[in-house]
Amino acid sequence: MRTVHGHDGRDRDEVSLGEALEDLQELTERLRRDCPWDREQTARTIVPHTVEEAYEVADAAIARDDAKLADELGDLLFQVYFLSLLLAERGGPGLEHVARSIHEKLVRRHPHVFGDAEARTAGRVRERWEQIKTEQEGRSGIFHHVPESLPALLYARKVQQRAAAVNFEYADVDGAVADLEDELRELKEAITEAGGDVRAETEPPAHVFEELGDVLFAAVNVARRLNVDPELALRAMTRRFVERVERAEQFAAEEGKTWATLAVEEQDRYFDRAKTAFE
Repeated sequence: MRTVHGHDGRDRDEVSLGEALEDLQELTERLRRDCPWDREQTARTIVPHTVEEAYEVADAAIARDDAKLADELGDLLFQVYFLSLLLAERGGPGLEHVARSIHEKLVRRHPHVFGDAEARTAGRVRERWEQIKTEQEGRSGIFHHVPESLPALLYARKVQQRAAAVNFEYADVDGAVADLEDELRELKEAITEAGGDVRAETEPPAHVFEELGDVLFAAVNVARRLNVDPELALRAMTRRFVERVERAEQFAAEEGKTWATLAVEEQDRYFDRAKTAFE
């Protein structure tokens, strides 16, 4: 325990970082031992919660809600502690090994910080990372260590990053945008060939399926060139859409109208009002 001088001018005791982390480790072990739910968990049952917590961290970061971000980071940190404990129980490396391993990896991958190498730009740092993974960590193949279990947009971006690491990419964002436009044109042609709309709950024509996949992949490539995370961008846009539709529905209700029964032109009018309200 150490004493610090607070912003209010009063001294107060503050638990050190090391003590806080040790307390969390002890709590994790206690829960694993004494809580019926925690005792039954395995890595496979916990991982879905880990993924959920990671998304909640992302949501808080996007919303710039620092209090919520701190809270969600705590939830995610507990996931790391719990999974590390399960690993140790199986005779594997525990939390100390996990922490030391990532420490060593970060030092190894930052020779421009801890060594004599130079990397003056973020792009050069990424190039060095890929070089180190290949030369020092024994990773082989262009698409090494890209988990297919990633959400599709992130999986596409990761694959594109690997291709870019061997210079297989457009020279600039204009080339990526032109490719997206070409893919959109081909999708429109495929839709026309298929006769337009496809009935709900039916399998789409194979050609439409493939061309739409090409459009999505090309859109991810544009996002990557613009340093936009496509997963986060789409989630943010979806959230805005939900907010605007709900506000449009509210506007309609205030005028005694039922949103679902309105013609699409009138729905659009309320939707435009909602968009203005959020600007």
